Amino acid sequence: MLPGNIYRKYLKHNVFMKIILLFSAIAVVTIITFSYLMFKVMSEAAVQRQMDVQKRAIESVGNYIGGKYESVQTTMRDIYRDSELAANTSYFLEHPYQDYVNYRLDRFYKENSSPTDTVTYFQNKVEDDSDIRSLILYSADQQQLYAYNSRKQFKIISTNAARSFVPDVMYPQESSTVSGTNIWVRKTVGLPDLPMYSIRVPINSKQSLRNIGQLVIYFDTEKIWNSLASYKEDLKGSILVLSGDGEVLFDSSGAYYGRKYPYIEQVNSVYDNGVKEEGMTYTKLTQSQGGFTVLSAVPKRDLAKTYRGLQNTILTISSICILFAILIPSLFISNFAKRTHGIIRFTRKVRNGDLAARITDVREDELGQISKSFNDMLDELNLYIERVYKAEIKQKQTELVALQARISPHFLYNTLEVIRMRAISQGAKDVGEMIYSLSVLFKSLVQQKKIYTLKDELEACRLYLELFRIRYKDKFNYTITADPKLESKSVIKLSLQPLIENFIVHGIKTERFDNQLAIDVTEEGDALVAVVTDNGAGIEPERMAEILEELEKPEETGQMFGLRSVHSRLRFLYGPSYGIEIESSLGEGTTIKVRYPVREGTDAEDV
Repeated sequence: MLPGNIYRKYLKHNVFMKIILLFSAIAVVTIITFSYLMFKVMSEAAVQRQMDVQKRAIESVGNYIGGKYESVQTTMRDIYRDSELAANTSYFLEHPYQDYVNYRLDRFYKENSSPTDTVTYFQNKVEDDSDIRSLILYSADQQQLYAYNSRKQFKIISTNAARSFVPDVMYPQESSTVSGTNIWVRKTVGLPDLPMYSIRVPINSKQSLRNIGQLVIYFDTEKIWNSLASYKEDLKGSILVLSGDGEVLFDSSGAYYGRKYPYIEQVNSVYDNGVKEEGMTYTKLTQSQGGFTVLSAVPKRDLAKTYRGLQNTILTISSICILFAILIPSLFISNFAKRTHGIIRFTRKVRNGDLAARITDVREDELGQISKSFNDMLDELNLYIERVYKAEIKQKQTELVALQARISPHFLYNTLEVIRMRAISQGAKDVGEMIYSLSVLFKSLVQQKKIYTLKDELEACRLYLELFRIRYKDKFNYTITADPKLESKSVIKLSLQPLIENFIVHGIKTERFDNQLAIDVTEEGDALVAVVTDNGAGIEPERMAEILEELEKPEETGQMFGLRSVHSRLRFLYGPSYGIEIESSLGEGTTIKVRYPVREGTDAEDV
């Protein structure tokens, strides 16, 4: 489908689709921009955190090696502070070892005390520090090496310049340094080819101040890992220790140990932490006294790994946000579009003559108010039509009057039959009372009243019940209860009498002396409820089901004329919320509730 056709079909006349596309475009651009900025900030923070880890790691290594350097310096300072030890050390390096032994024995006998032994002093230093692989004293005058190792062995090795390079290697130097291990010294001493670094200190005579030898201590390089134990999991790239001439004394990656670092020029150009050169990020710490440098070299790709998970997380969250930013407004706007189309559809129904159409939208927003106004307009239109066709409604009222006309003769026939049976059976004096009640009752039925009230209906019920109370004497009694404030309420005529008649005809038990019937009228909300209760024979469940089914039938069948006439009139006039409800227990009695609307001063209840 061509773009032009798509536009005409989906966008040209669809304002909601345009809104969705515009909002989606704005949301996507906003989320992508925000995600990019957040990624930049958080990735830089992640890199900075990693650089902080690298910095702390090299500081830890620097402190460790600096501590070893300081311990060597302290050793020499202790020698110079102790005059006896300084004298013994000077004699030890300036004379053959046998002469030194005799010298110590002479002093022992003369002073009757054991002077501090230089050999023992340095042996104790080796034993006190487990990181020392070897401690070497070099005598410049004797051209000899006095070597101590970690196995408490002490060796004296001759290094004549004619036969060894060691004197050249041990050429006097002015300051102490941290450096690598010389291969000639290692071979001469017999040290294994293991990673080590050395700290070399010149030894001067305390009296003449001339250089008399060198102190060289070889430390185990692997022990440097102890200072990195707490950072090992977080480290990136390599941690290196470089001597002053660029030799690698320690390399965490194991790539450059014992060699000159190939990128020493780049390292020398690094003055600040975190300088990036040729795909690497360097952080260095230089120890000027020891002459060594601790370096962190991290490839940029390793730094990128620190925020790769962050990148994936931000991409995932951004995708979800974009999805919801498009989906939720689309659903919301689609709902508005659906409601709008519903209004259009209902207007078309009304245009086609369906005046019963209503929009079921109860919300209080603009569309809800439009829907309510549309419904109100239809209600007003229907009221107008109702006035125009009032003749048709009058016809329905005539049909209701015909229903009432069918009730009155039926009731009169039953009443006269009761009087006849009473006169035949007793010829008693109360026949006059019964005839009086009948005449008053008949008069009330025949009389046409504009407003028929609850009081009128209850009086008709009382006259009717009075006839049967006289007839059955001590076997039947009744009560009528109603709040006087309710007696002025309008009700339809003959809405309770047929229910009482049903009890007299079907429920009363003449063999009993406790037949009771009660009428109780109360107001419940916007309804007037009359409850007729008796203790008669009750209704069987099967018959009850038939009665309830018959009451709900739309057409007249001629069955249960009294109950159905009351129920149908209430339903027709007031709606499905009104009518009668029946409950019955076989052998215990029946309760019938009649629900009227609370009305007063109307003229529609006489039908």
